[in-house]
Amino acid sequence: MLAGRSEKPSEVKAPEAPKLASVDILVAKSDIPMGQTLSPGDLQWQAWPATTAGGNFIRKNDQPGAIEKFSGNIVRLPFVAGEPIREAKLVNAKGSGFMAAILPSGMRAVATQITAETSAGGFILPNDHVDVILTRRDREAEKTSGIEMQVSETILSNVRVLAIDQTVEDKNSQKNVVGRTATLELSERQAEALTLAQKLGTLSLALRSITDASRDSPKDDGPDAARTSVNVIRFGVGTTVTPK
Repeated sequence: MLAGRSEKPSEVKAPEAPKLASVDILVAKSDIPMGQTLSPGDLQWQAWPATTAGGNFIRKNDQPGAIEKFSGNIVRLPFVAGEPIREAKLVNAKGSGFMAAILPSGMRAVATQITAETSAGGFILPNDHVDVILTRRDREAEKTSGIEMQVSETILSNVRVLAIDQTVEDKNSQKNVVGRTATLELSERQAEALTLAQKLGTLSLALRSITDASRDSPKDDGPDAARTSVNVIRFGVGTTVTPK
């Protein structure tokens, strides 16, 4: 009898989730690769939690005409679908080519011929960092020894590869690039050193670890600023020579 008189427990309603304030920000409508020129169809407004909208996001209430404003800009770094658009990853080329648009101020893009044998077997990709090694005949040593002698020396250290041939981006499905030309990002004096070295002997690119990419390159303060020491190898015997 007591069991029959028991009343059905009342259902407990779950509390409603608090509504978060949102803002409309500009995002990529689809994946946008490096080097692409933006069109209105690449961009869209999307609601975003106001508390997580960074200061470098483009907000509709601040720039309502942003889609038209940024159309025609070149993508300096790729975007994935839904990623907020940031001005730091865009460049207004104003008629310039893509390579001129992505070059940092004061830097030069200089090309050098390569083969699979002189470019780490073709495993060097755009945005990798490399050392440039010159192999040449040592005429002065030959005068003393009377025999042909070869010298190998590092002339540039930790420089960035901008492109291999016409490829400027590391594709997901791309494992290596066996090209004929590598374009390097160099300072003025580094560009002069590379141009001269091309006339003196054979150039090889030595691939650096990905952890070296974040390290600063030597400052360009003089004619030998591209290096602090040169590793000279004669017949496999290594000696270290410090430029004066």
